Amino acid sequence: MKGTVKLNSVAEEEKSRFVLLAEPGPGGLVAAIAAALPRLLPGQREQPARPFPPVVLPGSKMAAPGPALASRRSVRGRGAGPSRPPPLPPREAASAGSSGPISGSGRARGYGGAQGPISGSGRSGESRLAPAPARLVRKMPCVADWLNSPLSIVQGIFAQNGPSPDWEKKVTEYFTEKLKENNATNWVPSLNDVPLHYLKPNSLVKFRCMVQDMFDPEFYMGVYETIDPNTKTRVLHFGKFRDVAECGPQQEIDLNSSQMVTSERQTFYCVPVPGESAWVKEAYISASQARVSPSTSYTPSRHKRSYEEDEDMELHPSKQKEQHMGNIGDIHGCGEPKRLETEASAGHQLISPNCSPPLDLNFPLPGEKGPACLVKVYERWDNFKVNDTLEVYGILSVDPVLSLVNNEDRENSSPLDPMECMDTVEEQRVHSPPASLVPRIHVILAQKLQHINPLLPACLNEEESKSFVSSFMMELSPLRAELLGFLTHALLGDSLAAEYLILHLISTVYARRDVLPLGKFTVNLSGCPRNSIFTEHIYRIIQQLVPASYRLQMTIENMNHSRFIPHKDYTANRLVSGVLQLASNTSLVIDETLLEQGQLDTTGVHNVTALGNLITWQKVDYDFSYHQMEFPCNINVLITSEGRSLLPSDCQVHLQPQIIPPNMEEYMTSLLTAVLPSMLNKFRIYLSLLRLLDYSISDEVTKAVEEDFVE
Repeated sequence: MKGTVKLNSVAEEEKSRFVLLAEPGPGGLVAAIAAALPRLLPGQREQPARPFPPVVLPGSKMAAPGPALASRRSVRGRGAGPSRPPPLPPREAASAGSSGPISGSGRARGYGGAQGPISGSGRSGESRLAPAPARLVRKMPCVADWLNSPLSIVQGIFAQNGPSPDWEKKVTEYFTEKLKENNATNWVPSLNDVPLHYLKPNSLVKFRCMVQDMFDPEFYMGVYETIDPNTKTRVLHFGKFRDVAECGPQQEIDLNSSQMVTSERQTFYCVPVPGESAWVKEAYISASQARVSPSTSYTPSRHKRSYEEDEDMELHPSKQKEQHMGNIGDIHGCGEPKRLETEASAGHQLISPNCSPPLDLNFPLPGEKGPACLVKVYERWDNFKVNDTLEVYGILSVDPVLSLVNNEDRENSSPLDPMECMDTVEEQRVHSPPASLVPRIHVILAQKLQHINPLLPACLNEEESKSFVSSFMMELSPLRAELLGFLTHALLGDSLAAEYLILHLISTVYARRDVLPLGKFTVNLSGCPRNSIFTEHIYRIIQQLVPASYRLQMTIENMNHSRFIPHKDYTANRLVSGVLQLASNTSLVIDETLLEQGQLDTTGVHNVTALGNLITWQKVDYDFSYHQMEFPCNINVLITSEGRSLLPSDCQVHLQPQIIPPNMEEYMTSLLTAVLPSMLNKFRIYLSLLRLLDYSISDEVTKAVEEDFVE
């Protein structure tokens, strides 16, 4: 084996980067590089394995890029139905002799017993790189690799530590330290702000979300071994943070290897925080320093092309680039990319496989936009539960193999195989949706959010946060006076109603004594004009002050036809969301001024009962058909009504307007315009901060309250 290998520095200012130039000799380019790299670059981290070569499935015209790593665990959660038999361990599964290739079917057979080797499509002894070009230019990993290519970092740590469990801990520590450096979190692109087709597959992303549902745990190949049938060379690979197993050309996965490790992970179905205010989104976008560009691996609206068009695209890649760049706008502009992404999602729904109905993304509130994600958590998932607000950092997976494998499973499923019949078509569509519509995030770091106000520090217990809080407390009293004046004008000059509204906005459930929630303060603001835009403008003002809110119009039609209570769909094995599935500290404004005479049906009565339980007990009873399960919540409820509300409340305040503006629309608009943005931000900080701070009641105040209660 002969070859010439040269090592040249690129530039003086980038001495840490190198370009490897290899001229192929008779032995082949790949062999020359493999022989030279360990000698010349001993400290270089191992590069990630090449993707699994295509395998033509028997009896199919489709080529699958490789076996899926995961198999859904057969244990149902939350009373989801009968248990399934557990999946076979790798050895037993390999000897089970199931026919067909290894595939990501979402069932235990994903581990087992493929007939014949899984090999590349090239001929024996032929490299995937052949015919090799005269030169191969490969750059060493650069500083931005942990953002753009996190799997290469994971590969390096895995190569250094081998299959020992320490490598997983070191991966978490590495990315934790990186995210602490110089506001590095702002450099990570967010799925909340950036359309999916702008994000690079397998890059590091973050997602601010609410856990809408918890799927069954998955088994996956945490560590697996590949073998080259020709040279008998064995290579260890990691399966963590991946959906599809990868191995080099002319390699097969050894299912009987003693090095194979089967691990477990939990899948959460997460949606953007319901009712998140526009100013919150804008603040997060303005703070972001992520640099993104349209990805050429994802087409927002892709239609079938002829073979000639595909060939033309390969010969003229600039046309493909123009096709992707044609309708792209500025991500920080007027929301065009968001609109385009929505249209792209609609396009995917229209051309979904087998002409199936559009996939319901299961948002709790009507009209919500944004991505829904399958978040795969690898450790401490017991700390998270349904309706928790999370911020996750992980590796984005939008591999189209996920859709291909599931479609192939449906076509090749046999009614005689009991393992094939366990998942219904509806369950497969929900649990394995197209990755272009519901991407996957393999979590490296996840944290439960105390709040989603971007103007506050994420954690108030840190030293830097304490200095921020102490400095803000210095101006608390004058700021409250300003807020009181602002709300007094919004409530048409009623200062008493403004006082009660402030108390309502800062209230929160801080403890529970048996079933009694302590700290809630539901206000019924009566005396509101009937069929007027006044209540709508009051909600808009509240929307400008709190991070998350929703206005529920209490009409006969909404009460009889809307879905308030989440319920379990056993056919699809998922929790179908409802209007009352909201994140903690969401402000719910119930507009009762729109209620007219009519009759409530059974659904309407259940919805009214659910609202009453939410207000009184701060809980929602989710419907699991055979039983109900209580989910505690912390939702601020404000009721606007003409007379006394039909719903219970902690306090009723009758509005007494001191001024009657001739044009309500113009009056409310000018009120918001007159407030300086800096003062509006202070109002937002004030209301969010007072909810989170600990407080104590002095003996004097306690005595005064007791005396007032006695009188």
